[in-house]
Amino acid sequence: HLNPVYTIGWQIEEMMPAHGMARDKARARTLQLLQRVGIPEAESKIDAYPHQFSGGQRQRIMIAMALALKPDILIADEPTTALDVTVQAQILALLEELQEETGMGLLLITHDLGVVAEVADRVVVMNSGEIVETGTAGQIYSDAKHPYTQKLIAAVPGTGEMATPLEASKPLLEVNGLAKHYGDFVAVEGASFTVLPGESVAIVGESGSGKSTLAKTLLRLEEATAGEALYLGRDLVTISPRELFDLRREVQMIFQDPTQSLNPRMSVYDIIAEAFVIHPEIIPKAKRRDRVAELLSYVGLEPGHMQRYPHQFSGGQRQRIAIARALAMEPKLIICDEAVSALDVSIQAQVIELLAGLQDQFGLSYIFIAHDLPLVRDFAHRVVVMQAGRIVEQGPVAQIFDDPQQEYTRELIAASLSPDPEIQAERRRAQMEGVA
Repeated sequence: HLNPVYTIGWQIEEMMPAHGMARDKARARTLQLLQRVGIPEAESKIDAYPHQFSGGQRQRIMIAMALALKPDILIADEPTTALDVTVQAQILALLEELQEETGMGLLLITHDLGVVAEVADRVVVMNSGEIVETGTAGQIYSDAKHPYTQKLIAAVPGTGEMATPLEASKPLLEVNGLAKHYGDFVAVEGASFTVLPGESVAIVGESGSGKSTLAKTLLRLEEATAGEALYLGRDLVTISPRELFDLRREVQMIFQDPTQSLNPRMSVYDIIAEAFVIHPEIIPKAKRRDRVAELLSYVGLEPGHMQRYPHQFSGGQRQRIAIARALAMEPKLIICDEAVSALDVSIQAQVIELLAGLQDQFGLSYIFIAHDLPLVRDFAHRVVVMQAGRIVEQGPVAQIFDDPQQEYTRELIAASLSPDPEIQAERRRAQMEGVA
């Protein structure tokens, strides 16, 4: 993890002098690494702090730190989980390039089968602490032997039917010209879109494109610079704190990083039941434990673990706890900020099925921020594409995926990885022919 009180440049170059590198050369090496992992304006950002970067950018900084001393073996534990598809492609290409240059061995831990197909020579499949199957990427994908491996392959998103657009109705949320500036920096500018009752609207774009800032501005976790966000006619940007408090029951958010969003000093029970303490009218005190157990079961966790603390769970399990917390308030609109990015494909499929089932049952609406385009294709009704803080394209999911109008949208879709090694090989051949 990055230390929040030190600049990212200092943290990357910290270990280099201890291995015989002069300070000035360590600084130059750090700048080179930041540029290679795609940090924009690296010369000025080298002295910035971790909180000044997006989640995906912080992951890139961690990769730069791991590469600083040119290791012989690199253990990469979900190195591209927080990254959008275009930056993911850049990072994977960088890792492959470094392997060719240095002969470095790469042990890649991932739940993304598209990443496996792209980079792996051999695959090891684990379940419940045991290795259940090994083989090449092609063997695992096309001829899986173990039931667990077959289950993983079957759960891969992007192969189902796309959702039919909903009929026009009065919007649940209507965003008009929303903007968020930090001094001279424009994080979001002129964002306008609607969310209908029972609709899933996906927001996609590169890391740092303004997706999370837009979500936080809608919830007043950040104050808008301009524009309006009308939730059932009430402007979330300008309503009083009391009105906003009441609306928090109806509009919830699942954050990108559960390590940061879950209080490490509270048990899982206290984290989820806190909503009932703040809003006691939701569930009587005598029934709260049963409700927490029910919510944990919804997201695939053991109810008997409710007295454990967040550090006793894996990253994917912590994200499921965060989802259960959001569901506790029985909201009408849930903003999901990379809500399933930390989950393996089988659990991801379960959670998406759960969200879809709740949508059908209760008419829930979702703003679904994601970089996993196959997942968006399966789950969303409409897609909003953001680039550099602005919406560049939006429309029904079929239109965006089958007939994108903007070059940037086409690049995002083209960068999405398939779990089929043959498709990936064909994609690479097409890229090479394009370069030639």
